[in-house]
Amino acid sequence: MVDVRRHLHRNPELSNEERETQAYLKQVLETAGLKAVRPVAGFGLAVDIVGTAGPSNRKVVIRADIDALPINETSGVPFTSERPGVMHACGHDAHAAMGYAAAVLLESQKQSFSGTVRLIFQPAEEAEPLGGRRVIAEGLLDDVDAAIGIHVDPYTPAGRIAVGAGPYTLACDTFDVVVTGNSAHAAKPSDGVDAIAVACSMVTELQKIVSREIDPYDPLVVSVTGIEGGGAYNVIAPEVRLKGTIRSGHEETRQKAWHRLRQILESLAAAHGAGVDINLHRGEPPVVNSPDMVDIVRRAGAEVVGRDNVLNAPGWTAADDFAFYSEKCPSVYFRLGIRNETIEAVYPLHHPKFRVDERALPLGAEILARTATAFLMETREI
Repeated sequence: MVDVRRHLHRNPELSNEERETQAYLKQVLETAGLKAVRPVAGFGLAVDIVGTAGPSNRKVVIRADIDALPINETSGVPFTSERPGVMHACGHDAHAAMGYAAAVLLESQKQSFSGTVRLIFQPAEEAEPLGGRRVIAEGLLDDVDAAIGIHVDPYTPAGRIAVGAGPYTLACDTFDVVVTGNSAHAAKPSDGVDAIAVACSMVTELQKIVSREIDPYDPLVVSVTGIEGGGAYNVIAPEVRLKGTIRSGHEETRQKAWHRLRQILESLAAAHGAGVDINLHRGEPPVVNSPDMVDIVRRAGAEVVGRDNVLNAPGWTAADDFAFYSEKCPSVYFRLGIRNETIEAVYPLHHPKFRVDERALPLGAEILARTATAFLMETREI
């Protein structure tokens, strides 16, 4: 499992480009004895492990995402990325390795359970077109009764897991904005319309949607993550491009944020005599954890790491396209602690120095496998 993780870490691939990752995972799964490993969702894989303890139509999915991020790694680990500007800074290499280990473990234990575990090694969690949406479109969950997802957590100490019922991540939408002004000499800004000045006003005012218009207990995060415009020192910029994200916990708040973003940008553009073009892109919904599935994870976690190390923790403001799975069937998304100060595994997700305490990975793999088989052997419907 560690060898698989380190190979993937050295050879990261961006969303919708995971061709080598797909081929490598197929090879190691088949070498481990897994049958009928098949390509799905572009550069993803799926494999079904059928229990032989008795007849059963129950099926459960374990999702492991596999894509990397456009980040230049500076973690200093000996197996650092060999691809400049691309890094597994969100731990998807660890997720894929745990998925691999869970598959091998389940294959070796298939005589002890009934039903089917479907492992999905999913591409493109980080960027559109999202792999989770494609998994659903290809019908991979049409015959499935439940789904399980895992994410490494740099805020939780290694050896612990965190999980909770209800909304567990936020929806994530993106926006692209083009602000159009009129060029002029920098010595005579009154002859034009300064697109940079207009854009700066927009960035400032957008922050007030969250701070002044939304209940503090209603999660919403509006972030402007890119601004581009201007060129010469002595030219007033005629155009500026903005981009960012809207993250929300409830559909009503999501719709309000869209409306207010558009209203604020259009009003500011008009007030300054500028033009504005706004494109909003609807992304993944929130992940919602089934209380019954959370109970199964807690029991499995208690067996592996002890009851005191199973935390009832609130959700994240991050987004995850596992949300498409949770819309389709009862699901659970839990966090595996990988924080360890002694090896500098302390940096947040998406950081160029992000590290993982690999000693946590066997725990995650075993909890995935135990949760899947416990669900399949449940006598009640969820």
